[in-house]
Amino acid sequence: MDFELTEEQRMIRDTAREFAAREVAPKAAELDKTGRWPTEIVAKMAELGLMGVAIPEAYGGAGMDTLSYALAMEEVSAACASCGVIMSVNNSLFCDPVYKFGTDDQKKRVLAPVARGEKLGCFGLTEPMSGSDAQTMITTAEKRGGVWVLNGAKNWITNGPHADWILVFAVTDRSGPKVRHTAFLVERGAKGYTQNAPDHKLGIHAAHSCTVFFDNVEVPEAHVVGPAGDGFKVAMATLDGGRIGIACQAVGIARAAFDKSVEYAKERKSFGVPIAQHQAIQFMLADMATQVDAARLLAWRAAKMKDAGVRHTPESAAAKLYASEMATRVTHKAIQVHGGYGYSTEFPVERHYRDARITEIYEGTSEIQRMVIAGNLLK
Repeated sequence: MDFELTEEQRMIRDTAREFAAREVAPKAAELDKTGRWPTEIVAKMAELGLMGVAIPEAYGGAGMDTLSYALAMEEVSAACASCGVIMSVNNSLFCDPVYKFGTDDQKKRVLAPVARGEKLGCFGLTEPMSGSDAQTMITTAEKRGGVWVLNGAKNWITNGPHADWILVFAVTDRSGPKVRHTAFLVERGAKGYTQNAPDHKLGIHAAHSCTVFFDNVEVPEAHVVGPAGDGFKVAMATLDGGRIGIACQAVGIARAAFDKSVEYAKERKSFGVPIAQHQAIQFMLADMATQVDAARLLAWRAAKMKDAGVRHTPESAAAKLYASEMATRVTHKAIQVHGGYGYSTEFPVERHYRDARITEIYEGTSEIQRMVIAGNLLK
């Protein structure tokens, strides 16, 4: 596999890195502390084309590839994991499925402004009692008089409190041995569409999420994404790509914690020398560096496979599984390298540790990733 980046890929990586260092990283601690929505950063990401990286220019995107998106995701997430996941949801969980499965009208009318960052998208699959097992979904849509009537609730909807559009999955047929789902585009402000206050979470405080409720929300036929009854296929294809984004978010978080650990180890002294000279610290840093690189390569492999148009389900699952668990391990060791200071909010590694933990849960838990990988191995 060729890991040499093209000039365009290097350009977006460097642009995202410079932007993240200049405008995102200096605000990351404040965003974590206050939990405010980073309006100005989201607007700047839109200006730079980061809200629809792999969507063609004809539909409002930057017209780049998945690997370019992966590179940008790592850079933004290294500066602020909250900003990274806001970007990830808009790109992977909204723009990508609407581009892949939407009608030409949906692409022009809904996708284009979201890919440009003028509007914001989110993804509604998880429910209060239905996460990994979509067969237990209770949100329903029933055809009545030429429109679909949607009832139910979705929770942990990242971007939900601010999104203009949500891609919602609902049960539309229970007649067979397995329920059939359909994907719908629902606009914020539709009659019967309400939300709870933003969730309170361990980390990613500035990436707001909430529960969304649908009470007899009428959805026109023109807002069905993909064929009716094929919603599960839309969701699974979407998550294949979304897991690449979360893998890169995890790599970014871990890389930031690792970089701070190297810097601290060179400065902090014990027993008369910098702690970087102690083998115990060196071994931790060596393990951290190796694991970050390994996770990045897994994510790049999945991204390149997606760009090549080949099936990448197990590869995306492997990247997400390894990168997310790696991020928890690396940020854990980063606190250890920092000692007592690592436990203090005056240093960023405790924030990275809290932010890393969610990557093992959303867009498919580690357990689900293992099931996906094993299922493909044992076919």
